[in-house]
Amino acid sequence: MKQVYISNYETKKKIARQACNDRQSAIGGSILRSLFSVLLFFLFSAAPALFAQGQRDVKDSLLVDHGSKSSDSLNLASSSDSAFLNWQEQLKESKLNEMNLRMEIEQLKLANYATDSLKLAEQKILIDSLRSVTVGIPLVIEGDTLFYVYTNKGGLSPAGRVTQAEEIINRLGKEYELKPDSVSLLAEDTFTDVVYNGKVIISVTDKDAVWMNISRGELAGQYRSKIIAALETVKQKYGLSQLIKNILYLILVILIQYVLIRFTNHFYRKLKTKIDNIKNRYIKPVFIKNYEFLSTEKQEKLLFLLLNIFRYVFIFIQLIFSILIIFSIFPQTETLAMQLFSYILNPLKKIGISIVKYIPNVFTIIIIWLIIRYVVKGIGYLANEIANERLKITGFYPDWAKPTYNLVRFLLYAFMIVIIYPYLPNAQSHIFQGISVFIGLIVSFGSSSAIGNLVAGMIITYMRPFKLKDRIKFNDIIGNVIEKTPIVTRILTLKNEIVTIPNNTIMNSQITNLSESARTKGLILHMDIACGYDTPWRQVHQLLIDAAEATDGVMPEPHPFVLEQSFGDSNMVYQINAYINDADRLIKIGSDLRQNIQDRFKEAGISILSPHYYVNLQQNLQKAPDIKTE
Repeated sequence: MKQVYISNYETKKKIARQACNDRQSAIGGSILRSLFSVLLFFLFSAAPALFAQGQRDVKDSLLVDHGSKSSDSLNLASSSDSAFLNWQEQLKESKLNEMNLRMEIEQLKLANYATDSLKLAEQKILIDSLRSVTVGIPLVIEGDTLFYVYTNKGGLSPAGRVTQAEEIINRLGKEYELKPDSVSLLAEDTFTDVVYNGKVIISVTDKDAVWMNISRGELAGQYRSKIIAALETVKQKYGLSQLIKNILYLILVILIQYVLIRFTNHFYRKLKTKIDNIKNRYIKPVFIKNYEFLSTEKQEKLLFLLLNIFRYVFIFIQLIFSILIIFSIFPQTETLAMQLFSYILNPLKKIGISIVKYIPNVFTIIIIWLIIRYVVKGIGYLANEIANERLKITGFYPDWAKPTYNLVRFLLYAFMIVIIYPYLPNAQSHIFQGISVFIGLIVSFGSSSAIGNLVAGMIITYMRPFKLKDRIKFNDIIGNVIEKTPIVTRILTLKNEIVTIPNNTIMNSQITNLSESARTKGLILHMDIACGYDTPWRQVHQLLIDAAEATDGVMPEPHPFVLEQSFGDSNMVYQINAYINDADRLIKIGSDLRQNIQDRFKEAGISILSPHYYVNLQQNLQKAPDIKTE
């Protein structure tokens, strides 16, 4: 539709340009003819004077020549009459030409008027076609729209004309000596200016009048009336009397704010006194099992702290609103008040809108969390049943239940976080993603050893080299496992020392589990005893077995047995082996067994030899003869 209007406008523009060229050619010819006619008119106007001068010259010549030249004079007179008649004819012709010229000028005026009318009609048709698709620019003063501007003026667009006029009206309205009735109109050929004190406020063109379907003078008059009313409004707002009122309002607001602060502080003190009076009657200590989580004094201090925070927040809100009201009182700072209010309102508005928009995501997150939570609960129930051996799965040991549950729970919650992540606020933000990557890098580089220990802890769990309370031997350390964590393992030694060992170290070392053998087949407690070759080996065997059977903690089945370990230079080394089922008593049972062996061998009169004891004995025997010699 708009393209059709533009094409029609271009066609009409070409026609109007051609008509204008023809009219200019006609005007040029008419001007030349007019100049020629004026020249002829001047000559014809001077002809009677020249003719009269000729008559006077003829009479003078007749008087001089007297009668001698009478015949020549008569001839000259007759020729002058004929010339005079010719001049009269030419004069009539010039008058006729003048009348024709005037008629042509009137016709030219009529043609120009017809052309201008045609041009205005074409403009009106074009404007009517554009009226439905063209939006006017409103001229707004103090929130009131005065009129709309649709056309350009010179190098200014409609928006530029409106902006310029608004600035001028606002600047004039703030002058204390403003006289709005002095706004006048200054008409020119193609436009009318609305003027105040020599300053053009806005210009009204013929196109503006065509847009409004009224004459230019009427439209300029309407503009003038509306501008005068707008200047009156601005003057009332920025006048001296209004300034005095604003100052009084300012003082009133300050007084009200002072009263509110005093009232807030007074109310805070009354509440504080009230709480102090009723604390013993209504405030009771809060216990978590046997631990006093919050005493009466702590609760009182906490209430005072909350009241104090509430007081300062309330005073701060009062001050914010007071400042906004003060700024809004004065027109010069009214925009600043709205800007400050927007600083407070816009974040709150954005937060509120974000919360409302985020509600569907909240429901999604809650549903995902509930599903994962109940799945974890179900797995926890199965793990508890397996740990208590009420549910048995072939190849799955009961001590695997708890660590497996912890591992599966961790994986499920990690999976939940991965699913929930896109639904988190600003999850798609590059800043949020950058922080996540940064934290991941820190965790990766800063916890490599911890991750290694964590992996080793998982491997140890499923390798089952020991369980809690098992007595193990780790390098030179013998003790009971008192704690197994994903990172470290703690051992209580025989001397009640707690040793913390990283799981990665345990993975790379040899571990001896003493309790596992004691629970299943029995742990063999053994020790070596040396006896001389003169003592029968069967008697030694029997004495050792009797001592083992008499020891508390030694299992009757399987029976203790003796092994010959080695042949020495002067003795035989025997080894007693006895089964025990309590690795925690290994040291105590070993001590009792040594005591019983000594008792049995002493009763039988057999000496227990050791290489060191034997060497000392030989040395004493070698020194004895020397003593006898002395």
